[in-house]
Amino acid sequence: MAVDGVSFSIAAGDTFAIVGESGCGKTTLARMLLRLIEPDSGELRFAGRDLLALAGARLREQRRQMQMIFQDPFASLNPRMRVGAIVGEPLAIHEPRMTAEARRERVAAMLKRVGLNEDAMTRYPHEFSGGQRQRVGIARALILQPKLIVADEPVSALDVSVGAQVLLLLQDLQREFGLTYIFISHSLPGVAQVATRVAVMRAGRFVEVGGVERVLGQPEHEYTRELLTAVPELPRV
Repeated sequence: MAVDGVSFSIAAGDTFAIVGESGCGKTTLARMLLRLIEPDSGELRFAGRDLLALAGARLREQRRQMQMIFQDPFASLNPRMRVGAIVGEPLAIHEPRMTAEARRERVAAMLKRVGLNEDAMTRYPHEFSGGQRQRVGIARALILQPKLIVADEPVSALDVSVGAQVLLLLQDLQREFGLTYIFISHSLPGVAQVATRVAVMRAGRFVEVGGVERVLGQPEHEYTRELLTAVPELPRV
């Protein structure tokens, strides 16, 4: 799906949600923001820097400030690597002078923070549940202490109760580390729980943008109203 005419800004510490049905361009946009997909035109700025002008070492340095939590906790973790190596890999790339012991301690502390024991380090992804695997993915995204997290449908592959726990964890981590989130979702209840502002996306364009209470409580666009009618009851925001 092509993304066209999309423009938004997000303040530090906020959660900006992008919601829409499958195939509307949400994931394409998420990958563009991290330059995993190169846009044909437009401008992309982060903390005042033009990301499209960066290359090589300067781009790598900027990327450590911008990390992604992927939709599928099964496919996003290398099955041949132990969890300690998966979570520690960003440190090995971006902080090569860090000693192996210091890296191990940092990984163990982050795994503990997301609710996993230290013995998780020696195990492989297939030995964990879907919710635990997503916690591994969250630990990997946070290990470099980034400023921005792009969460692409982070709970859509999980059971409802497990997904709710992961959303609460993401909110706790946001408060603790001062994170800014771009939260991609097709779930309006999840958006109502975590977002401060929301954009409704359809066919590669934003059709409505605003504060989450206004957009979900008093939608102006017909498509937003259609999405809301498909949800039995939204949690209060």
